[in-house]
Parts: sequence; structure tokens; C-alpha cells
Amino acid sequence: MDSVEKKFLKLGAENAPGQEGRQNNDEIKLSGNKIPGKKVDFSHGDVDAFEPIPGSLDHFIEGVQIGGKQAYTEYRGSEEIREMTAEKLADFTSSKINPEKNLIITPGTQGALFLAMGSTISRNDKVAIVAPDYFANRKLVEFFEGEVVYISMDYLHSNSGAGLDLGQLEEAFKAGVKLFLFSNPNNPAGVIYSPDEIRKIAELAQSYGVQVVVDQLYSRQIFDGINYTHLAAQNILDSENLVTIMGPSKTESLSGYRLGVAFGSSKIINRMEKLQAIVSLRAGGYNQAVLKSWFHEPEGWMAQRIAQHQAIRDDLVTKLRYIKGVKVRSTEAGSYLFPRVPELTVSMEEFVKILRIQANVIVTPGTEFGPEFTSSFRMNFSQDHSAAVEAIDRIEKVVEEYRK
Repeated sequence: MDSVEKKFLKLGAENAPGQEGRQNNDEIKLSGNKIPGKKVDFSHGDVDAFEPIPGSLDHFIEGVQIGGKQAYTEYRGSEEIREMTAEKLADFTSSKINPEKNLIITPGTQGALFLAMGSTISRNDKVAIVAPDYFANRKLVEFFEGEVVYISMDYLHSNSGAGLDLGQLEEAFKAGVKLFLFSNPNNPAGVIYSPDEIRKIAELAQSYGVQVVVDQLYSRQIFDGINYTHLAAQNILDSENLVTIMGPSKTESLSGYRLGVAFGSSKIINRMEKLQAIVSLRAGGYNQAVLKSWFHEPEGWMAQRIAQHQAIRDDLVTKLRYIKGVKVRSTEAGSYLFPRVPELTVSMEEFVKILRIQANVIVTPGTEFGPEFTSSFRMNFSQDHSAAVEAIDRIEKVVEEYRK
């Protein structure tokens, strides 16, 4: 096997949302009968249950009607839309954003993440990532031939914040880490970094000259009045060493338009533009117009969306905690839960396949978010409320059937 094949073998795509039909299930033998129930796909949010921002389609049509000017924007995005977006994000994050130098519109936040990583990692660079954290982080570091340095996060037992091991983070910085990448709110655990954790991250990065990329995709959907602190608002870290990623995707149910935004370091943003010029040219030109609806939702729309998700979260957490041996921390933001199940007679990879085949419930194995999470799985609870709650009953039956 050559080096290129090895690189792509590490990526894996079978556990990504919508990919379950491509999995090999030949080795799975069910020990029980199928459990009836409506299919619930916890691998991603249900945009039928939670529809996009009202008027988003109208903005897309407007983009089409504008024609070539909108179709072929600058690589970093339409000047008009960048100016509008920079103003909204500067207000939201309490930071300064020059739309000409400090912001780029990308094909989804996934596109922003790829461009940011490709603009900061060279072969053998040490890159610190959190465990658990977004499944693509490790894969991207390895794809760009960097060296992954894991930082522990004891999210299940932390009473304040995410539970990041800041001592371990400093030791990693001392050992030569060049880049630190993390999501806040965390994906998959849904926890928020405390103001103290964010301040310490900024102080350490500044002290050791480490670049930071922070994914804040779910930073608008916060529960229980918990305080959220933007890293970009800290006047500690050199702004040329920080990139923040956001987008109107999950919370706003606009994933299908593939829109992301990265802002921060002019040096890194400039590199991202050059990389985008040879990868995708630009975010979909017509799609960029949909950003006009972002942060301009009808009055009360966002509050209602948060309340609906919080209600689903509360019911799911209650039911999960009722299952003997299951441990779960109530998510503080976004729409993810990351429960840990008791010891089973099958591996987590097998359990996820059994759950899909036998109970018609799809979840993502915890090992996607860190190699040690062999007893956990991720659920996106942005679903039809009653269907999501009923699916927990089916999960419980499968857990009981394979409990060791």
C-alpha cells in the first residue's frame, strides 16, 4: 500500500451523516428480532422538523436573479455580503472585523475548516486537538501530514466549563505545538468552555506563540442562560494568530446551502483565499445571498428554536439517565448529546450497526471523536420531538439485549 492510499484510508467516510447505506453489514448477526418504530437519524439534524430561516429561499432566488455578478463573486465572497456579514459578526463576538482583510465566505463551515487547516499546517507540525471533539479535526491534521497531540477534556465530571486539561495544554505548547484547534460549544459533548478556560487558552497561546482555530458553529444556540465567551473578544491573543469559524448551518437549518464564514488573522485569511481559488473557487455564488437572512430572523424566531431544542434535550437526558449504567451530561448548547453506555458484548462499531438494522435508529460511534471513546455515541437531537423520545426506548432495548 503506497503512502497516498494510506493517507486516504485514515479518512473514512462510512460513519458520516447519510453514509449508512454504504456500510458493510455482512458480519452483523442480530441476536433478537427487529424493533418496530419510525426511522430516526441522530447523525444529523432534521431540516423537515426544523425548517430554515423564513425568507432564506427568497434571498437565494434574489441571488439567481442578480445573475452573473452574483454567480462569479470574488473568491473570498461578494464584497457587499462580506461587509454586511462582518458587521453582524463583529457585533455578535465583540471584536473588530475588516471585511476586506479579515473575512472569507466558504462552502460550509467544513470548507472553512479545511481551508484553515490547509493554511496553517505543514508536514510534521504538532497540532493540538481536544478529545472528544469534531470528527474531522483528527482526519484533517493527518491528511495535511501533521502530528496529532490530544488534550483531554473531562466533560462528564467537570462542574464548571468543558473540563479541559489546561495543564496538559500548556505542556503541549511547551513541547512545540504550532496550532490548537477546538470547537466551542464542543461537538460532540455540547459543553461550553467557561470564561476562565477561554481566557487561559488565550493567555497560553499568546505566551507560546501558538495559532488557534476555534469552531463556534453552535454559539447562537445556548441553553439555560449559560454565559458564552468568544475567544475573539479576548484582548490577550494576537489577532494574527486567531481564526474563528461560524456559519448559518445547524441552528438555522441552512446546511443545504453550504455556507460558512471564517474571520480573524489577515495572513491566514489571505492564504485561505488562495487555497479556495484552487479547491472550489468560491462559496456558491447564488447561495451567498442567503447570508442576508442570518442574524435577521423574524422577532422571536431564535428564542423559539432554542426553547424547542431545550425541551427535546431535557426529555432525552431524562430517559437516557433512566437506563441503568448510561452516563450523559446535559448539553449546554447546540443539539448534541454524547452518552456513555455500560459494557456490552459487542464493540461500539457493531452496536451502532445493530441499532440501525434492528431498531431503525442511527447514531455516530464515539470513536469518530477520539480513539478512547469506545463506549460512547453521538446523537443530534434536532429531530421531531416525539420521534426522538420514542427512539430512546428502542436504544434501551438494544442496550439491554447486548449488556454484558
